[in-house]
Amino acid sequence: MPRTMLKDEYWTRLRPILLELNIYNKGNLRLTIEGILYSMRTGCPWRDLPAYFGKPNTVYKAYQRWFRSNKLIGLFALVIREPDLEWVFIDGTHIKAHQHSSGRHEAAQAISKSVAGRATKIHLAVDAHGNPITFILSDGTTHDVKVASDLVDKVDLSKTDVVCADKGYDSDTLRAYIEQTATCNNIPRKRNTKSSNDHIDWDLYKARHLVENAFAKLKQYRAVATRFDKLKQSYENTVALACAYIWLRL
Repeated sequence: MPRTMLKDEYWTRLRPILLELNIYNKGNLRLTIEGILYSMRTGCPWRDLPAYFGKPNTVYKAYQRWFRSNKLIGLFALVIREPDLEWVFIDGTHIKAHQHSSGRHEAAQAISKSVAGRATKIHLAVDAHGNPITFILSDGTTHDVKVASDLVDKVDLSKTDVVCADKGYDSDTLRAYIEQTATCNNIPRKRNTKSSNDHIDWDLYKARHLVENAFAKLKQYRAVATRFDKLKQSYENTVALACAYIWLRL
């Protein structure tokens, strides 16, 4: 029997959320979820799923129905409980796009080609405990700061004291956007600027590793660490399910 991930305590919490999303509770629902998680963790093609999870085509068609209706993104939103938004950390990471994900209209699917090859970027926001709260996908050549405003806009900053990011987000426009929500920024300026970094709380800045730790957890899934999906919507739901599983374990 292949290694599974859904313990009884996880399934007890996950099952009512799936029902809330109008996902029918068939007898094989748990094994279908396990099959999707197995494919994500190992990066294996759907047709190579072990027979333990049922027919590979059944698991794939269930995943396809769910990602086309963004139900896995909805699952991520519903599984979040009481995030600590006192501090919010944001960052981005490059994801290598496998040759299987290449095709026409790559720009529309958040894939771009650079000297290092085709890539996608995940822009992630985490709470004060390092748990993911939202994310955005972009192509691999888009600078982090260009997406930062959209990422911050997806976070409810009403209870947030500080938004923290690295020097890659050094932008007065972004700082002004954050501060208009009555939230302080903890974004250092680059060395070649004349302004000082007197506004920086360096002790809090050291905690920025929390967002890096979140990326490390997500990249334990081979289907996240390397993008195999052609469609942006499919990969987005894959990342959302990985984020949801982090919350499921809390």
